[in-house]
Amino acid sequence: MAQQITLDPAQRPNALSDEVWMEVLSAVDRTYADLVEYQERLERQNAELEAMRRFLASILASVSDVLIILDRNGDIEETSASLLRHLGVEHDQVTGRPVASLFVRDEQAALAGAMTRVMQTRQPETIEAHLVAEAGAMPLELNLAPRLDERGRLAGLVLSGRSVGELRQAYSALARSHDELKAAQAQLVRNEKLASLGRLLAGVAHELNNPISFVYANAHALERYTGKFETYFQRVQEGAGREELVALREQLRLDREVRNLREAVQGAREGAERVRDIVEDLRRLSADGAGEMVPFDLVETTAVAANWVLRGARRPVAVAVSGRERLMAVGRPGHIQQVIMNLVQNAVDALEGQADARIEIRHELVDGYARVSVSDNGAGVPASLQHEIFDPFFTTKPVGSGTGLGLSISHKIAEEHGGRLRLCPASRGACFQLDLTPAEEGGR
Repeated sequence: MAQQITLDPAQRPNALSDEVWMEVLSAVDRTYADLVEYQERLERQNAELEAMRRFLASILASVSDVLIILDRNGDIEETSASLLRHLGVEHDQVTGRPVASLFVRDEQAALAGAMTRVMQTRQPETIEAHLVAEAGAMPLELNLAPRLDERGRLAGLVLSGRSVGELRQAYSALARSHDELKAAQAQLVRNEKLASLGRLLAGVAHELNNPISFVYANAHALERYTGKFETYFQRVQEGAGREELVALREQLRLDREVRNLREAVQGAREGAERVRDIVEDLRRLSADGAGEMVPFDLVETTAVAANWVLRGARRPVAVAVSGRERLMAVGRPGHIQQVIMNLVQNAVDALEGQADARIEIRHELVDGYARVSVSDNGAGVPASLQHEIFDPFFTTKPVGSGTGLGLSISHKIAEEHGGRLRLCPASRGACFQLDLTPAEEGGR
């Protein structure tokens, strides 16, 4: 607002005081400074707008997806260069046109309905529509999203679309990669099972050797006894006299051989029964772990798995079992046997060459879980490695002595059973706890 200057009637018009003139000049300076500042602000805003325009133009020119910006009436305000290439037209030929006119006639109503719903609900929506491209109808997966102004009012829509063919190719490539990953994972699991099988076979061979050797030795004895009895009974059938038969019986020591025969038969039966028990253990150990989860005795399952590992150990290892004599859990016994075998085998490996090697196995129902703990008195797991102990391929064993998948697979099996496998505190050595859902009252 201009400053009013009131003249004293007693003064002449050209006799204004210096003070009044200074106020006028000061007001002019302030007005000029305000104009300069306003001009600089306008220039900065224009520069920012120009930079934003170039930025948006570069995006529209570089994106490979179809991008269409619409006003509230559904008319085109801006498009990406990719859309113009598909249509084979210039920018001015599509600006201001209804977007529905770019798509096949049969789908225009569905597109208009989707646009209306997005404007009303302000929620994005995805549909499939065919663009009338220069090379023919082009299927697109269109995403419709609301466009809001600085006051939060609806200013229009943004349509982004990608060729359905490209999406299907991407999905197909993803599916192939997923199948390859599953195949690789299955191969790694098979390798780990083969490594465990190699250790198991050593124990099986050692365990079967004793009873089979016993049966074999008794079979030879039975064959020798059979020859003596055949000789004696042949003379009986030939009508030998009593004195000859008594002498022959003494010569063949048949009285003693009859007692030995009973012992040989008993020994052969015991050896065969031992082989039968070993085969039964193997059948239970190799039981299919697929299918539904069932109640099973965790103590019995642990005993079978641990015994087979210990049979294949290079040196005897003292094992102490404590806790409950029967502990029912829910799960797949075949899978749990594999977990226990991995834990016991790791403990045996950790105790290699240790004179006082000792493993402790404890069964208990605690914290709502059926728990089996396997601990050893070895060197233990260093604190710096405990956070990665269950990572795939992690191992502290020498190269060629393990795949590094045993604990990782065991951890996954525990999770699939709704339980957990964790490293527990131990005064010495390593300690692992496997928690499963109990099948008894008092479970979680």
